[in-house]
Amino acid sequence: MPKKRKSRGRAKGGKGHSDYVHCSKCGSLVPRDKAKKFTSRVSLVEHSLAKELRATGTYISSPKTVKYYCVSCAVHYGLVKVRARKDRRSYR
Repeated sequence: MPKKRKSRGRAKGGKGHSDYVHCSKCGSLVPRDKAKKFTSRVSLVEHSLAKELRATGTYISSPKTVKYYCVSCAVHYGLVKVRARKDRRSYR
């Protein structure tokens, strides 16, 4: 059977079993090395208030949130683009 991708769709390599994470959109269980990981910063303060506080010299922390998406949700929501067939794997 032909190989569609050189990495078999995962970043596992030779490290054996990997744990699972839940997709942030649909909730399906996805191997951590196959899931698409996105980090974003969340503002805890309203934008207009944060602007005034920054003008006074106040430091406002914004914690990072990590979200994992399954491949189908990442493609559906436009987070990952579908690659051409020749770009999916390296021929040599």
